[in-house]
Amino acid sequence: MKNLWQKKFEKVLIDDKVKDSPTALRFLEVFGEQVEIIEGEPKDIQKKELSAGQFTQSKKQLYLTEFKGQFFKKCPGFHKGLACCNYFVLNLGFQCDMDCSYCYLQSFLNSNYMTVYTNIEDALAELASFESLKDQPVRVGTGEVIDSLSLDPITLYSRTLIDFFKDYPQWKLEFKTKSALVDQFLDCEHNGNTIVSWSINPPAVIDNEEHGTATFHERLAAAERCRDKGFQISFHIDPMIWHPNWQDSYALLVDEICQRFSPQEVPTLSVGTLRFQPEQKNMMRERFAMDSFVNQAETFKGKDGKLRYSYDLRKEMYDFVLTRFKNHSPAWRIFMCMESPETWVDTFGHTPHHEKPLKELFQPIR
Repeated sequence: MKNLWQKKFEKVLIDDKVKDSPTALRFLEVFGEQVEIIEGEPKDIQKKELSAGQFTQSKKQLYLTEFKGQFFKKCPGFHKGLACCNYFVLNLGFQCDMDCSYCYLQSFLNSNYMTVYTNIEDALAELASFESLKDQPVRVGTGEVIDSLSLDPITLYSRTLIDFFKDYPQWKLEFKTKSALVDQFLDCEHNGNTIVSWSINPPAVIDNEEHGTATFHERLAAAERCRDKGFQISFHIDPMIWHPNWQDSYALLVDEICQRFSPQEVPTLSVGTLRFQPEQKNMMRERFAMDSFVNQAETFKGKDGKLRYSYDLRKEMYDFVLTRFKNHSPAWRIFMCMESPETWVDTFGHTPHHEKPLKELFQPIR
């Protein structure tokens, strides 16, 4: 296993200030002589808009340091004109060692190093300081700007977080991943408020667009292992990506999920369609060319400034997947991610605030 990790990164740097932290010591054990201890930031660090080549390089260079900013924030879905599901994010690093063609970090990241924050104890102290939220139905995810679990067998942050959230029974902790790396926390005691979720697409999309990720069946098998240990699980069919024969692909995905899991085992399931900032378009074309599905369909600017498929195509894709799930069982609880109230009304007949199983998710935090 060590050799697999060592091949993943060309360079592993650790800030001298954190070299004795538990996280740094675990990386030292795995990467050994590959690690270089440095004072402060890497000399070749970039802090500006990255070129396509620099973005690709950032996935092969790892830097461990402490973070002095705000770990805990509202999800970007808290946006005027979008129906938001009360999601918060806890950022323990940034960049991802996987390489999805549509990844929004291509228009967001401004560093050529994947970075892991070693001071998780400060992140937990920040969480504990929000006393006014302790009894609110807060959902906290760790997978906004870094995959929640792709490095977790080394950091073991999942174990620390699961233990912390046992004291916050009203909160839900979500690990969102495209990996199958869950075995490192399956023995943890938990109070049932940890959700392990997978961003998932059909095999055709994973094979063509989600490079370096776990396969479709590896993700589902990992979800089964989590379910069998009493963890809540969830799936995010997001972003749905148009491609030739997309109906057959998403039919396969829906049918496989419904065959392996019941609606009772998946508290909520979200769907979303491809969306990205306009400045990301050139980056995607330069890095993945027109072979990529994300570069083949026409997109239009939405209310939030992002490029999206046309309303008619989005609605067709949503209707297809929702109908397929509901034909298996009307008990599936499905919501749309980062869509306008108008799209909700046209697809569901009402906004999420009027659908009983989803009302709590979309009820504003007091």
